[in-house]
Amino acid sequence: MDPHDKSIRWIKPPELGLLERSYLPLFLDGITTTLRHLFSRKKTVQFPDEPHQIPDPLLYRGVHRLNRDEQGRVKCVACFLCATACPAHCIDIVAAESPWPDREKYPESFTIDELRCIFCGMCEEACPVDAIELTSLYDLSGKSREEMIFDKEKLLSVYDQTIDKEPMRSRRQTAQPAGARSTLPTDRRDGLPTDNDPS
Repeated sequence: MDPHDKSIRWIKPPELGLLERSYLPLFLDGITTTLRHLFSRKKTVQFPDEPHQIPDPLLYRGVHRLNRDEQGRVKCVACFLCATACPAHCIDIVAAESPWPDREKYPESFTIDELRCIFCGMCEEACPVDAIELTSLYDLSGKSREEMIFDKEKLLSVYDQTIDKEPMRSRRQTAQPAGARSTLPTDRRDGLPTDNDPS
């Protein structure tokens, strides 16, 4: 690269004044933040005696769960999209031919290594049938590495524990307050979302 090229526009850094060179504004900003936190109300939680209240549990990324359908079966159709989207490669699925006529495959085995997981939520976003979701359970511990590998039965038991407090994402979208208008495109005859819904 030629430094004398006329198409290159060189930008000079601004000159620092006396106040900026003394770092006094930055120092005052830091002191102001410290004083604001020093005299604000403390929010200490005595865990585990007093559980931490999550402001919005539906947005929290905690332990995974596998959702069930209306008939109590695992919702997963073994499409492998969650395992493909996972940046930590912590999801392992073994697919088998489905014993039910409404789908081709189902997960014979579904495991998540919770120690390897980074709780990014990509699996939840990638799932086309809302079969996998992250819950607000945050007190995850185990005595061995094997305990932290959640198989299908363990993930379904998390669903049984959390479904009353945290409805599935597909049910959350339909349960809107009275008077709220849906932003989903609907079929004009019955008001249900159309098949070509982009969401």
